[in-house]
Amino acid sequence: MPSDQHQPLLASDEQETAYDPTEKVHVVGVVDDQDHFDEYGDKSPPFSWRKLWLFTGPGFLMSIAFLDPGNLEGDLQAGAIAGYSLLWLLLWATAIGLLIQLLSARLGVVTGRHLAELCREEYPNWAGKLLWIMTELALIGADIQEVIGSAIALKILTIGFLPLWAGVLITAFDCFIFLFLENYGVRKLEALFAVLIAVMAISFAWMFGETKPNMKELLVGIVVPQLNSKTIQQAVGVVGCIIMPHNVFLHSALVQSREIDPRKTGRVREAIKYYSIESAIALAISFIINLFVTTVFAKAFFGTAIADTIGLGNAGQFLEDKFGGGVVPILYIWAVGLLAAGQSSTITGTYAGQFIMGGFLDLRLKKWARALITRSCAIVPTLIVALIFDSSEDTLDSLNEWLNVLQSVQIPFALIPLLCLVAKDDLMGVFKIGPFLKTISWLVAALVIAINGYLLQQFIAEEVSGVVLTSIVIIFTAAYVAFVVYLIWRSITVSTFGFLKPNSQVI
Repeated sequence: MPSDQHQPLLASDEQETAYDPTEKVHVVGVVDDQDHFDEYGDKSPPFSWRKLWLFTGPGFLMSIAFLDPGNLEGDLQAGAIAGYSLLWLLLWATAIGLLIQLLSARLGVVTGRHLAELCREEYPNWAGKLLWIMTELALIGADIQEVIGSAIALKILTIGFLPLWAGVLITAFDCFIFLFLENYGVRKLEALFAVLIAVMAISFAWMFGETKPNMKELLVGIVVPQLNSKTIQQAVGVVGCIIMPHNVFLHSALVQSREIDPRKTGRVREAIKYYSIESAIALAISFIINLFVTTVFAKAFFGTAIADTIGLGNAGQFLEDKFGGGVVPILYIWAVGLLAAGQSSTITGTYAGQFIMGGFLDLRLKKWARALITRSCAIVPTLIVALIFDSSEDTLDSLNEWLNVLQSVQIPFALIPLLCLVAKDDLMGVFKIGPFLKTISWLVAALVIAINGYLLQQFIAEEVSGVVLTSIVIIFTAAYVAFVVYLIWRSITVSTFGFLKPNSQVI
């Protein structure tokens, strides 16, 4: 048998790409814009609602990370413990998240490559592999929360018949069914996510209507900044849940699902414009959904004795006890919304895992093989978690805190490379961010990193004890800080990246 015989696990592409040319959505020429601009000029074509519709999709997939079970738990805890007082922070945290995601989209559109691929070629092999490990750890931590969230919802909907471990297996199987829809085109899969987001919006809006939160206090909470020592932990959680490391990598790949020639400046400007609009719309919707959840639990439990005991597992039952049944019991409304959040976020997590693994390792595997590997990395530890913590909600909440910390400490390994790359002239050309936006972006990154550093410090102070464990934490903390400093130093001192590919040049 010849040595170059086609292997069934290998993709036929010679180079790893986010999407095959045949999978991309065709957007050029669908509107007669040839008479309005120079194809090779700097100006983008005139605005078109039809074009906006064709570009709509990646931003909504990206917004799922703002609505996953981890965010919902942060919302309900913020509402129950801090009332309406942190709504302003939720608004600004969403705005910060939008800024980061727009930079990620810009990088993908301009270069025609995604963040994981660029990191592999920019950094030395050891640093690239370490970035990949850190990103995978963050993804696994997020995936455990998302799968457990789905499993909790299934347990509620089956009146306790399905244990958590069974819900985990069903969620894993469902994820492959949904991914199968990708064979029918990117737009079909994006439509599925639109349905799941709509289910979340309807479920939590229904809860909002059932509980009737105070509209005056809601508006004051959005407009007037309020913060006190008793709500700092919830405030940190609100900000920390918004920036998801894997989501930064994901968005730079999702925008490549549209057929864009990065060598044509006008077309690139057009794509950035439409992606910015649809991302802003998507995150505005995610903000409203998060607002519904926060205000429902603020109205129901703020100032009560059980406020600090509420988590994903018991939240629906507490609402049921508080507000009773109705046409549809609020317990099941909550479970349906939670299930939609968990299912949608596990699918996007699988997507992100494929791009991250393929980009960092330059794997040319078939998509089903990469999906299987990615799913296994998360499902195996999630099953272990479900078997151990099925009967203990308090222990499950404690584990959730550990997973939040795990994701928080990984944030610099997505933000620093992103900000470094989008400011480089030899990579981004005329689309590099200017001094003002660069300053704002680094200040935002510093703020997010500092907030999550505070969360880590508080968590270590409360949870870590003993000489051995403390010594291990100190060693890992020193190595962690050293790597972050290295990434920042490299972004400052390296003046040219030297990896600009011919197909990513902007003319």
